[in-house]
Amino acid sequence: MHGKVIVITGCSGALGKVVADAAIARGAKVAGIDRAAVNGGATADRIEFDGVDLTDSEQALRAVDAAAAHFGRLDALVNIAGAFAFETIADGDSKTWQHLYAINVTTALNTSRAAIPHLVASGAGRIVNIGATGALQAGAGMGAYAASKAAVHRLTEALASELKGKVTVNAVLPSTIDTPANRRDMPKADFATWVTAQELANVILFLASDAATGVTGALIPVRGRV
Repeated sequence: MHGKVIVITGCSGALGKVVADAAIARGAKVAGIDRAAVNGGATADRIEFDGVDLTDSEQALRAVDAAAAHFGRLDALVNIAGAFAFETIADGDSKTWQHLYAINVTTALNTSRAAIPHLVASGAGRIVNIGATGALQAGAGMGAYAASKAAVHRLTEALASELKGKVTVNAVLPSTIDTPANRRDMPKADFATWVTAQELANVILFLASDAATGVTGALIPVRGRV
């Protein structure tokens, strides 16, 4: 990853922070983009843009262009920005479906569109999206979330086909990620069966690396060790 420039959306979240730190540890430079407040400022290997609504295509374009201008190039995009909601269809609200589609799909769509010219110019461009194993077969209460993540899977496949030979596009499909928030929400779960953020980061950064040249259009489940 040495010398690579990576844009990471959702950089203030539990997974985004781990991926960003792991990328920098491997020699990459990171531009983080988030709607929430982040640490701000810039160092030689990191810059962060906060207050960015990636559901707005113009804001996504400005942030991605600013990141590329700051480092002089862009080699990879990791679309981590997303949201989850557990809600049954019978008792739920259609606004939940609209919200999850916007946060999980539209953000990835807008940021990918903005990044494509830079990634093509890189000559080794990479896009890595975050899908979900729960979108392969939805259970009760998972309809809205699974539908939005299934759309991320289809977006990944379509982009991979459209950009074949120019930019690789793949998605990782985690099971439950071991984060403080998930532990609070599911205190009786067996945390040992969950995938850690570091395990997921390892797969993401492989797909963003030169070693993954031959991998595109893949939907890769990441379920942890157990």
